[in-house]
Amino acid sequence: MTASDAGTAPWTGRLTGGSGISVLVATAIVVADMIGVGVFTSLGFQVKDIPSGFSILALWTVGGIVALCGVFSYSELGAMFPRSSGEYNFLGRAYHPAFGFLAGWVSATVGFAAPVALAAMAFGEYAKSVMPEVPPIPLAIGVVWLVSIVQLAGVRHSSTFQLISTILKVVLIVAFLVAGFVVGTPQPISFAPHAGDFAHIVSAPFAIGLVFVMYSFSGWNAATYIIGEMNTPQQSLPRALLAGTLIVLVLYVALNAVFLYATPISALAGQLDVASVAGSAIFGGLGGRIVGAMICVGLISSISAMMWIGPRVMMTMGEDIPALHVFSKRSVRGAPAYAILFQLVVANLLLFTRSFEAVLDFIQFSLLFCSFFTVAGVIKLRITDPDLPRPYRAWGYPFTPLIFLIVTASMMYYLLTERPVQSLSGMLVMLSGLLIYAVFRRRPVAAATSHNRE
Repeated sequence: MTASDAGTAPWTGRLTGGSGISVLVATAIVVADMIGVGVFTSLGFQVKDIPSGFSILALWTVGGIVALCGVFSYSELGAMFPRSSGEYNFLGRAYHPAFGFLAGWVSATVGFAAPVALAAMAFGEYAKSVMPEVPPIPLAIGVVWLVSIVQLAGVRHSSTFQLISTILKVVLIVAFLVAGFVVGTPQPISFAPHAGDFAHIVSAPFAIGLVFVMYSFSGWNAATYIIGEMNTPQQSLPRALLAGTLIVLVLYVALNAVFLYATPISALAGQLDVASVAGSAIFGGLGGRIVGAMICVGLISSISAMMWIGPRVMMTMGEDIPALHVFSKRSVRGAPAYAILFQLVVANLLLFTRSFEAVLDFIQFSLLFCSFFTVAGVIKLRITDPDLPRPYRAWGYPFTPLIFLIVTASMMYYLLTERPVQSLSGMLVMLSGLLIYAVFRRRPVAAATSHNRE
């Protein structure tokens, strides 16, 4: 099924009954999903080989620009095909339903559950700086259950919780930034360009650093998983993706600037927890506890965003595949209860077995692979289906999708060469979805399924 002959698919199905998700809440989901622990742990390894303030900020700026290139392409596809589930929807429409199912299979099973488990475990570890007597596993499990209960309460409660927790996250980060520049002791570092910066920017460490910067920017596409529940998605989705990514870009550059401004490079180099090192330099002995509390609050909103958008993939797959139909059912308050419970169970299993890090290792290549072909789908559809309605057209086409494709291809090459076993294992897991698809392949259920209520 190509985009031109897929007219019978229920891709326009949207949540009805009550108001949809606003641009503000969708933006909060993007911000919350993007800002995890990556920005608080990457700098120590970057400054070892790139001891230049300007080059470091350029590195994070380039990462944000590449993410924006992805935003423009995903916005075009989302406005064309406003149905929840992200790559499952886009790849199925641009290429073939089987390709979409491969992406959906990964996302619905471990693609979101593993990052949820990792974020929850990080929450437990950082919480030790505030509550040292409580072991991290119970805290990790507790925060996942708490957020899941909120999600089960319905879209209205989820929206309120997501908005408040994300605003609190951003406020705390801004407060940290202000304190760092006002209270922190200035270091002898310059953010203005110098003669040697060009050599840093074209060096191998800069390219490798960009790979990890892009991981910190992952999540810029979060709102595409809930398009079907948004008000006026053709207009709201591009605004939410663009606003959320720009906010995170500014915060990421500012955070790295304050780390470098207030902390000696020698103290940062090689350190994993650069936020705590910087916090101690700014606030003294209380620095670690302050930073730990800030990151914990931020991780709650991240877990909430992933527990919201992840089940929407399984929900949409349930609308299309009769064997998975139970996951398409929504409660009277609009929550895909069975899909949420499924992701909760998988996340808890990963936490109990401590296997989430291994899972993350072998799904990274698959997720990049799906993003690559999703953006390539924009170019493909421009060629094969130029007359399809496009309420939003990718800004800077064809240069912006090409930039994204080149960087993503470089990241996939890096993973194949540095982690070949994990990368190929991830591909095998994704390809196993073909067998599942062949077994469960049926005609799509009626579009009315998308409005099903328990």
